[in-house]
Amino acid sequence: MQRPFVLAFFSLILLDSVIAQISYSIPEEMPKGSLVGNVAQDLGLDTKRLISGKAKIHSRNSAEYVELNRERGVLLVKEEIDREALCSETTVCALDFQVILENPIEFYTVTVQITDINDNAPTFEKSEIHFKISESATPGAKFVLKMAEDHDVGINGIQKYELKPSDNFALKLQNNLHDNKNVEMVLQKPLDREKQEQINLVLMAVDGGEPQMSGTMLIVVTVLDANDNAPVFTQQTYKAAITENSPAGSIIASVTASDADQGSNGKITYSITNTQANVRKIFEVNKDSGEVSLIGNVDFEKNRRFEIIVGATDEGGLTDSCKLVVEVQDVNDNKPEISIMSKSNVISEDVELNTIVTVINIEDMDSGENGNVKCFINENMPFILKSSTNNFFSLVTDSELDREMASEYNITVTCSDEGVPSLSSSVTLTLQISDVNDNAPVFERSSYEAYIVENNTPGLSIFTVKATDADWNQNARVSYILEDSSVNGVPVSSYVSVSADSGVIHAVRSFDYEQIKDFQFHIKAQDGGSPPLSSNVTVKMLIQDQNDNPPQVLYPVQTGGSVVAEMVPRSADVGYLVTKVVAVDVDSGQNAWLSYKLQKATDRALFEVGSQNGEIRTIRQVTDKDAVKQRLTVIVEDNGQPSRSATVIVNVAVADSFPEVLSEFTDFPHDKDYNDNLTFYLVLALAVVSFLFITCLVVIISVKIYRWRQSRILYHSNLPVIPYYPPRYSDTLGTGTLPHVYNYEVCRTTDSRKSDNKFGGAGGQNVLIMDPSSTGTMQRIQSEKSILDEPDSPIEVRQHFIHLYCVGVSGGWGGVTCF
Repeated sequence: MQRPFVLAFFSLILLDSVIAQISYSIPEEMPKGSLVGNVAQDLGLDTKRLISGKAKIHSRNSAEYVELNRERGVLLVKEEIDREALCSETTVCALDFQVILENPIEFYTVTVQITDINDNAPTFEKSEIHFKISESATPGAKFVLKMAEDHDVGINGIQKYELKPSDNFALKLQNNLHDNKNVEMVLQKPLDREKQEQINLVLMAVDGGEPQMSGTMLIVVTVLDANDNAPVFTQQTYKAAITENSPAGSIIASVTASDADQGSNGKITYSITNTQANVRKIFEVNKDSGEVSLIGNVDFEKNRRFEIIVGATDEGGLTDSCKLVVEVQDVNDNKPEISIMSKSNVISEDVELNTIVTVINIEDMDSGENGNVKCFINENMPFILKSSTNNFFSLVTDSELDREMASEYNITVTCSDEGVPSLSSSVTLTLQISDVNDNAPVFERSSYEAYIVENNTPGLSIFTVKATDADWNQNARVSYILEDSSVNGVPVSSYVSVSADSGVIHAVRSFDYEQIKDFQFHIKAQDGGSPPLSSNVTVKMLIQDQNDNPPQVLYPVQTGGSVVAEMVPRSADVGYLVTKVVAVDVDSGQNAWLSYKLQKATDRALFEVGSQNGEIRTIRQVTDKDAVKQRLTVIVEDNGQPSRSATVIVNVAVADSFPEVLSEFTDFPHDKDYNDNLTFYLVLALAVVSFLFITCLVVIISVKIYRWRQSRILYHSNLPVIPYYPPRYSDTLGTGTLPHVYNYEVCRTTDSRKSDNKFGGAGGQNVLIMDPSSTGTMQRIQSEKSILDEPDSPIEVRQHFIHLYCVGVSGGWGGVTCF
């Protein structure tokens, strides 16, 4: 067997992907595992690249005969190759396939030519043939012999024919259009039946291989009597055309031969003399008429041309032959075939433009316009098809990808030929778009407002913020973070916390509406990408009030030991404003809406309280029968749920004169002797004051100095002696009763029965304050009251109060001084 000969050559074409061509030549019938060629060396590739790129062979049929060894980088014979079985009569026999690499995609075209070896001897279809030749045959008569077949090609094919013995006949070889040799046996000298009725000849076909091989056929010639005219065809070569896939029975052409003889010697019989079996399986000739018809299937893609040798034989055995050339015309009967050579199933959304996604190969077995293929993909896709080389297309990115708009593409590649009618085929590629962290979390709102009722339990869930991320998987996993800030100098983390996973905001402490009504903070939503993306949102927390504070009474002030009395003259008419209860509630809203109600009263028929403004007024005319000392209990309630309240006691003095008031309001069980002698002390004080005023004019300067010194002693003491003047108070009815306040100075000895009273001048005090204690010094109490005036009230109230302030004096004759 011939030693394998390997020939390699390259051609490199610069396209969107790496493409190269390489060719090898090997003899047929090499044993399995034989070396075809070193692909890695010839292409300049590292074997590691073949392994990492998952190098593979792509072909329709070549992969059955060769295989790629990635580790060695060589092509090996996979199965023994029989050139005759693979390529039949084709002179040039080659295996075409592609070597594909991935990551990045590269492919190389490889052609392996299969050279012929002389492994087939010439053979004849029949080992013996018979001729009947008339003795009248003249020298030069030709007899067509059936040629031998040799499946080898080139020099290994049939090179010559030999005929032995060569006494009467010689061989003549004629070349046809395609170098197929017609063998004719030519009569050299006339036959003589009487000398030799039968002649046996041996025809030998010899090839040119090494070693040389041959085949033989026995020719038996029976010599007949005179038939001296052979059939003659009207044309030596006939031509016909037929479309592929024509139905069986179609008449292709008609050949005609004539014979000058008459009778049986002129009767011609037609036959096909081709030795190729495929010709006789597809065509037949009517032996009587010479019509050539179709009996099999004609496929342009397998055979584009047929040469039919038609012989004409008369009864005398004389023959002639002609050639019928049949051209097969293509019909668009093959769809384009789409092969996916390499593809990526997943591609990142941030890939660059013109990135190769898939390489496809298109083949159409038709020819001409029927084999011209155009491919396209469905519209509105961020991809385009680019033609790499003949029959190769690359699917590349044409615009930016966005997984959030489309996470998957079903790309349909459709290929159509230009035949009439056009045939097409398609394939659908599914491409997944992998995510890149290119979207920050987005909150459902631009800002949030949350509400919580004060006095909440620490750890209470308040509100939930929600952010979404258009990315996928880890890139879309949102975590919530409380941004560092401060509220009134305190870190916001001491007020609220946020759950990193759910976005639930919890209260860290219990809130007090009266201390803080609202505050705001920022929450950051951060995804799990690398690097992470984030966005912020402002949350305003509003504290809602709860009715947790009772009303507070500002006026009248409730003192610990003194009695505050509001004075009402007996001449007061109906609706006379006695006083106004002023209260506030530190809560807000309806929790701070206050209402006033008279709970208890000495005489409920005499007074009423305004439910909204707290004003105490008379509801009937004051009479002489009404008690001087009136005690009212007013309850102040807010409008909360549940309601809270406070009570205040208002003492009212119903009298026209001070002694009458003093006698009533000094009757306390704390100092019985003092109460019994109160009138005496007052009268004594009045007498002393009058006496001093009338008789001591000469010593007035001394008296003034003395009084100035006494006042200085009082002012430097700890006693609160500054009187309180309720603002904007006046007599509602304008009666002007008790327009002045009288100050009384009472001097008492250790014997309370002999104390003195001193009348002072008119003063500006209008509240009567009396200390019932008989042992200590009554201290003057100052009540600072805030009177809540209503701006739309048309009435200014003017009240009159009497303050009785008593001071004990230590000395030789002890006593009490009242102001």
